[in-house]
Amino acid sequence: MVRLTVHLIAKHASHKNRSEEDFGQYLQKITHLNLSDKNVDSIGDLSLCKNLRVLYLYDNQINQIQNLDFASNITHLYLQNNRISSIENLSSLKKLEKLYLGGNYITVVEGLDKVGELRELHIESQHLPLGEKLLFDPVSLNSLAKSLSVLNISNNNIDELEELAVLENLSYLKAVDNRLKHMK
Repeated sequence: MVRLTVHLIAKHASHKNRSEEDFGQYLQKITHLNLSDKNVDSIGDLSLCKNLRVLYLYDNQINQIQNLDFASNITHLYLQNNRISSIENLSSLKKLEKLYLGGNYITVVEGLDKVGELRELHIESQHLPLGEKLLFDPVSLNSLAKSLSVLNISNNNIDELEELAVLENLSYLKAVDNRLKHMK
């Protein structure tokens, strides 16, 4: 089990051989953090990383989106290829523009009603139960109606797109490898 904490950041940071106080200052300044493919299974306390804008956590073992309340400056969140089964705990990410959740275990696109600036949502290739399709919560769709411009829902057994009509600023839709019968 590997928990994402400031100690893990210290272990992988280019900020070596400095004092602990100096490291605290470093944490407060970092804007990008890449801990992809590090076998991370949970997100711990990263509250020292107040200026974090881009967080790469793809190709890990994360089960739950959590402990991101401090991260009000995050604009890009990469969580693809983990073990996440629900979209949750994102309400404090008011500046989030791009969310990557492909290759997880999400069955319903929900929990996005408080994320007002989201422009891109990548939720392709979910590991769905046999015969199931990816579903969309109307509340989340309505809240994304004005902001979302890019949506990738490929390979999710989707058979119709009508409920996506509320996304009035959608300029790019990728929906390959689904079960679409028409493009209404």
